[in-house]
Amino acid sequence: AGLLALGLGALAPAAAAAPPASPTGRVAAAGEVAPGARLRATVSGLVAPARLQVREAGRWRSRARPLPGKGVRVLRAPDRPRRWAVRGLGADGAVTPARRVRVRYLRLAAVGDVNLGDGPGAQLGLRGPAFPWTSVGGVLRRADLAFANLECAVSRRGRPVPKTYTFRGSPTSLSAMARRGGIDVVDLANNHSLDYGRAAFRDELRSLRGRGLVGVGGGRDAAAAYRPRIVRRLGLRVAFVAFSVILPYDFRAAGSRSGTAWGDPHAVRRAVRRAGRNSDVVVAAFHWGIERHTRESAEQRALAGVALRAGADAVIGAHPHVLQPIRRPAGHVVAYSLGNFVFSAGSPGTQRTGILETDLAAHRVAASRLRRATIVNTRPVLAR
Repeated sequence: AGLLALGLGALAPAAAAAPPASPTGRVAAAGEVAPGARLRATVSGLVAPARLQVREAGRWRSRARPLPGKGVRVLRAPDRPRRWAVRGLGADGAVTPARRVRVRYLRLAAVGDVNLGDGPGAQLGLRGPAFPWTSVGGVLRRADLAFANLECAVSRRGRPVPKTYTFRGSPTSLSAMARRGGIDVVDLANNHSLDYGRAAFRDELRSLRGRGLVGVGGGRDAAAAYRPRIVRRLGLRVAFVAFSVILPYDFRAAGSRSGTAWGDPHAVRRAVRRAGRNSDVVVAAFHWGIERHTRESAEQRALAGVALRAGADAVIGAHPHVLQPIRRPAGHVVAYSLGNFVFSAGSPGTQRTGILETDLAAHRVAASRLRRATIVNTRPVLAR
C-alpha cells in the first residue's frame, strides 16, 4: 500500500508556480466602485504589451485588450457587492501588486421640500444657518449623493410676484445646506423658484454653481432647464432630470427665457431618454399632486409611468407637503411625495417626513427605505 501511494503521488501534478512580481509595475484604480459601474485602471511599469487581470472565482483572468505600455483601461465591475481585486500582467509574465476594490451600492439620500425663507428663514436668523441640519446632516453627508427639492428663491434682489405664498432664502443658508446638510443636487422645477422674478432666479443659479451644488429642472433658457445633469460617484454616471406641473405656468422656461422645466409628457419622455443615453442611472423628479392628499393622483401615476417607460430608474416627487406612498416595481422606486423637510409645518400630517435612502447599481435600484423624521420648529428631527 505504501508503494502504491508513493507511485500515485509521483504522478500528481506539481503546484503552479506563482508568477514573478514586477519591481516597477503598478496599477492605480479607485478603491470603491458600484455594481456594474466602470472602473478606470491605469497600468505602468510593465513589459509591453501588458494586460489587466481580475480575480474571479479564486483565479486571475485577463480582461480588456492588451496595453502597449502605460495606459488606461475601463473594466466593468461585478453586478453584486463583493470584494474584488485587479492587477497588471506584463508580457514577460511579471505581475503588479493586486489593487483591492470594494464593490458596494451607491447610496442616494433624497428629501422633500426645503424652504430657506418664511418660517425656516426666521429660525435661521435666530439660530444660525446650520440649524435645520443638526439632526439629519450626518445621515445626508454620509450618503454618496443627497438630493432635495429647493422650494424658494435664493437672492437679495427682486420683488415678490403676485401669488399667495412667496419664499426667499439667503445665499448664506444655501452654503450651510451644502456644507452642513450634505446636499449635492437640488430640484428647481417647482412653483417657488421664481417667486422674486427672473433676475433673482439668475442669482440663484449663480449661487448654486459657486457652492458646488447642482441645480436641475431650471436654467437660463429652455435648453438648460430640460438638460439632464450628470453626477459621477463610485464609477456610476447618475443623471437627474426634473419637471413641474404646478402653476404658475409663467415660471416655465421657453426659448431663451429662463425658468423651470414643465412636465409635459412629451418633454418628460425626451429628457429621460436623453439622460439614459449618457448615464448608468436616471433619477426623474416631479413637482406634482394635490396638497395634503396622502394618496397619489391619476396624473402622478401617469407621469411616473411615462418616466419609467422612458428609462428612469427612480422617480421622486414633491409638492403635496405630506408623505405619499412609495412604490417599488422590480428594479425601480417611485416615491410620490416625500413631504416637507425644512418647512413650516402647521397643518395636520405635514410634520411627518423622512429621508429616502436608495441603493443604486448600474441600471437598477437594488433597495430603498424611508428613515422617518418629524418636523419640529421647522427642523427635521430623525426618529430614534
